[in-house]
Amino acid sequence: MIYFKDGEYLQEEQMNLSMNDRGYVFGDGVYEVIKVYDGVLYTAEEHMERLLESAAKIRLTLPYTLEQLVGIAERLLQENELSVGHIYLQVTRGVAPRVHQFPDHSVSPVLTGYTVENPRPLEQLDKGAAMKSVEDMRWLRCDIKSLNLLGNVLAKQEAVEQGCQEALFVRDGIVREGSASNVFGIKDGILHTHPANNFILNGITRRVVLQLASDLSIPVQEKEFTLAEALAMDEFFFTSTNAEITPVVTIDRQPIGEGIPGPLTRQLQKLFDEQIPALVAAGHASERDSNGSTS
Repeated sequence: MIYFKDGEYLQEEQMNLSMNDRGYVFGDGVYEVIKVYDGVLYTAEEHMERLLESAAKIRLTLPYTLEQLVGIAERLLQENELSVGHIYLQVTRGVAPRVHQFPDHSVSPVLTGYTVENPRPLEQLDKGAAMKSVEDMRWLRCDIKSLNLLGNVLAKQEAVEQGCQEALFVRDGIVREGSASNVFGIKDGILHTHPANNFILNGITRRVVLQLASDLSIPVQEKEFTLAEALAMDEFFFTSTNAEITPVVTIDRQPIGEGIPGPLTRQLQKLFDEQIPALVAAGHASERDSNGSTS
């Protein structure tokens, strides 16, 4: 596999990561995961915009433009001949002696990246998933896609130990998001989801779903709702880069609606699926045009 580190594309044995990297000792950094379908990046610019936004929120200045970040992801994709999977990019505040305050400006951020083969979760997309509600004890800046994911890890583990595929964070009685996803409920034909504020990460797939809902003329309410209201929804689903639009059939072992993926969820899944071939065709056409212009 070919990795990226600070401007270089390296074999695994060439990767050299310091024990004094602030990402390792403090989780002082941010990251992004970009989906790849049939060798084409999906919503890459939106992911890189969010990476830059997350970095700015923790006062970390990246020495890369959005276009350069997309170019790095594209190069990693090509070097590793990735067909279906994702690209992981991470930036930390750099390598410096372990003190809590920021290092001085002579310390440069460290950007790394790699690819992962990861097939679409077709069985889960078809049959649906179970969720387990978990008290949300994370910090109050969940809008930052930071490396500090211990709360998410513990919640996910609790859910898995209960035979569920995802955890459902609940804070002050309000449903927030999943441990690695955003969540949506459907009641009486209306799509409900938490507003994009500091309590959740404004997922890229979340944004895609809101656009798909608009395309299908499904009314949307971006408004807080309780766990009791979630359990009373007609349909429920969670979204993420790798989970796409995953139906939820039970929460805390209680069936949602009829306990099967619902009709509006299926419509959203169908429209999402229909985007992929067009995206791939456009991506391959762009690649051919680029190759032709440089030959």
